[in-house]
Amino acid sequence: MSRRAARDYAYKLVFEYIFRGERADVSYDLVCADPSITAADKQYVDRVYNGVLDHYDELVLLISSNTTGFNPERIFKPDLAALLVAAYEMKYMDDIPMPVSVSEVLELVKSYSTEKSASFVNGVLAGIYKSLKKE
Repeated sequence: MSRRAARDYAYKLVFEYIFRGERADVSYDLVCADPSITAADKQYVDRVYNGVLDHYDELVLLISSNTTGFNPERIFKPDLAALLVAAYEMKYMDDIPMPVSVSEVLELVKSYSTEKSASFVNGVLAGIYKSLKKE
């Protein structure tokens, strides 16, 4: 399995959490039971999924501070899931270069969201990138 496929799994788990309002532990267990997932990919999915949930409020605040006039509740759920995954990677995963996180998440958005979503998500992530570079 590739890192891109593992990121796709993490994205879907985060989306399910946002959509249902509760942990997606059954889905997480199914992901981990996938015979094609390597130990490294399982570790990545676990780190991103649980990291997003552990830092959810902080990440939503980071996203909100880089959107103009957008309340997080109004952001399209697939876009919010992508923003959360990227924001977590950018803030907490030094082993992944920020531009790689942005590029990979934009591919998810192009697959799972609307035509206009990629430019919105890219703009928000550019703001997050700038704010994290200042830290």
